[in-house]
Amino acid sequence: MLEIKNIHAKVGDKEILKGVNLTINDGEIHAIMGTNGAGKSTLSNVIVGNPAYEVTEGEITFEGKDLLAMKPDERANEGIFMSFQLPVEIPGVSMTNFMKAAVNARRKAKGMEPMKTADFIKMMKEKRQLVEIDQKLMNRSVNEGFSGGEKKRNEIFQMAMLEPTFCILDETDSGLDVDALRIVAEGFNKLRTEKTSAIVITHYQRLLDYIKPDVVHVLIDGKIVKTGGPDLALKIENEGFDWIKETL
Repeated sequence: MLEIKNIHAKVGDKEILKGVNLTINDGEIHAIMGTNGAGKSTLSNVIVGNPAYEVTEGEITFEGKDLLAMKPDERANEGIFMSFQLPVEIPGVSMTNFMKAAVNARRKAKGMEPMKTADFIKMMKEKRQLVEIDQKLMNRSVNEGFSGGEKKRNEIFQMAMLEPTFCILDETDSGLDVDALRIVAEGFNKLRTEKTSAIVITHYQRLLDYIKPDVVHVLIDGKIVKTGGPDLALKIENEGFDWIKETL
């Protein structure tokens, strides 16, 4: 599904990614762990096409297509979704109107007609129930006045509405209490199919107790330096990253 070859990227004059290689197949969940500043969020932003990040070398293909040649909205329409660590507020734009515009934009990209209002409202109700979002939040501006947990649930709700095939959860567990974490993770798990793949970026094992990874990678100083199974995340939880750094 996603293949990253020798990706180098920078912000301004600072090189952050220094040769990342990663292959994710259909249906796989890959966890990426690492110290602060290692490049985890940079990798996410490069995949979705954030213009603040400049790719200086390497290539990324998604479903056989050149991802780096696509604009951010084109990548989204291809089925890529990112749940942000710090979801932004959009004053003056209601959640309902925001989601209707997003859903219909993706439908248009697929050559489909806009969704009928009655069908859209029914779909919203069904998807809200996955992450236990209150209907009253749908009438507010996007994320405005939402608690931290509500913002994260709202991200998973958006994912449910857009039905992506590749998801990036960028420290979705940040700032969540145990109950909110469970609801968000269970919502994501309900959305998974045999074709759905994901990158889960986290500092902690607790999210991986709910979203079970197939592969765990450690990113340090802009490179993936170690790859293993779920046991690797448990060892990092217990021993930190120093034992890995000592082997480099």
